[in-house]
Amino acid sequence: MPFAAEYDALFRAVYLRFHRRDQKRGELTGASRAFLMHLAQSGPLTVGECASHLNRAQSVASGIIQTLLRRGLLARVREGRKSLVWLSDEGRDHLLREQEALSRELLDRAVKKLKTPDLRALLRGTRALLKAADTFKGKP
Repeated sequence: MPFAAEYDALFRAVYLRFHRRDQKRGELTGASRAFLMHLAQSGPLTVGECASHLNRAQSVASGIIQTLLRRGLLARVREGRKSLVWLSDEGRDHLLREQEALSRELLDRAVKKLKTPDLRALLRGTRALLKAADTFKGKP
């Protein structure tokens, strides 16, 4: 079997074995995710600023923010007379988990069974493959 075909088959098997399997109740709506991601980039904002930045009516933004506050993903911060919303520690953790393509828990369980030289070889080979792809930017 040619190398590319064999690697593709292995890559698909790794993805299927280790992909995240989130439960439905843990998922965010697209609008909620957008609010969290925007706050992560911008810093604390008022409800009005959130609405303006994300082109939503203030009532819609307020509803989304209330939901995120109840879930513990946002916190209110006082800045003088202003009330701002900002990511809670749980909100930051949630965003980090959402960015994971693979389940770190499943990967951790598997890599504990590998010897250090194999782990280093796996990382070294993956880095080398990505570096080689940088030379042509993924174009065929």
